[in-house]
Amino acid sequence: MKKRVDNSTTTNTTSAVSRRKFLGGAAAGTAAAASLAFPAIAKAQTQTNFRFQSTWPTVDIFHEFALDFAKKINDMTGGELRIEVLPAGAVVPAFGLLDAVSKGTLDGGHGVLGYNYGKQNALALFSSGPAFGMDANQILAWHKYGGGKELLAKLYESIGGNVVSFLSGPMPTQPFGWFKNPITKPEDLKGLKFRTNGLAIDLFTEMGAAVNALPGGEIVPALDRGLLDGAEFNNASSDRALGFTDVSKVCMLQSFHQSSETFEIIFNKDKYNALPTQLKAIIDNAVEASSADMSWKAVDRYSQDYIRLKEDGVRFYKTPDSILQQQLVVWDKIVAEKAKTNPLFDEIEKSQRAFAQRALSWDMDTNNNRRMAYNHYFGKKRAAG
Repeated sequence: MKKRVDNSTTTNTTSAVSRRKFLGGAAAGTAAAASLAFPAIAKAQTQTNFRFQSTWPTVDIFHEFALDFAKKINDMTGGELRIEVLPAGAVVPAFGLLDAVSKGTLDGGHGVLGYNYGKQNALALFSSGPAFGMDANQILAWHKYGGGKELLAKLYESIGGNVVSFLSGPMPTQPFGWFKNPITKPEDLKGLKFRTNGLAIDLFTEMGAAVNALPGGEIVPALDRGLLDGAEFNNASSDRALGFTDVSKVCMLQSFHQSSETFEIIFNKDKYNALPTQLKAIIDNAVEASSADMSWKAVDRYSQDYIRLKEDGVRFYKTPDSILQQQLVVWDKIVAEKAKTNPLFDEIEKSQRAFAQRALSWDMDTNNNRRMAYNHYFGKKRAAG
């Protein structure tokens, strides 16, 4: 009798292996088929291009600040949002920026609130006057945490401004101005043809000057032609680049007319609102990054150009305390008059006052006297013995 061979184990094992190969092959085939049926689709990146204009000439460091801001946006978004910045006058005059952005002729711009003073004089409270003694960085603190941002949005809404506004870049105290001769007393301003902007127009007019508001690029030509007897713009770097030393060698330092000004970056509201949430967040953070960078660059560049101005033969004088005190007295009068007829002006002024009272009390009690330290290290040393 032939012995029966039991192939059941072999057959079962072979069947299991075959089945696994089949299922594995089927799975691979299915995956391949799926791959063919549903190919991987790369997410298309759309690029949004915004055309900005600054209110500054190309040579001014302020235009450089505007370019720095745009570069941060362009870099941080990886090109998804690209901002091109043109200089003042490329599309509209400097004082026409707000209207151009509001209408959508430009997508945005870089300037100062004082240039919009004619639209609503309360706008200039963000950039003109003594601000109760606050510096520009404290104004930015009030703007972000003390209600200023909401008040500014309310102001723009009241005049139909179709813009989204960001304040950035604290400026140091601006010089009283450039003159033919030093200004030694308040009476020296009587009849003086003088350039300034914002609420400083009202301040110097009340002090007796004949004021003319001009954008930065037009000031030196006006001084050269005798249309102005004196003028202020902003800082050592800007003033040197704009050519003030060609028409004057006298610069008066310190003033309350613009001791806390900041830059303003504006976007057309419709264009801004159409941006994805992520890009809006990048803009918000880029504004603050630019604000810090501007203030640091200003310390570096302004201090260098301050030395260069002295080498160019400029004589610097501290504005007499009698003039500074008179500025404060006149300012109080202007503010009281404007508040009577402009409720928003009154609301903003009171908000700033409340913030300044506590911020300055803390600041003055906390921070050191820098003059004492400077004199110790860099002042003239007395001979020993």
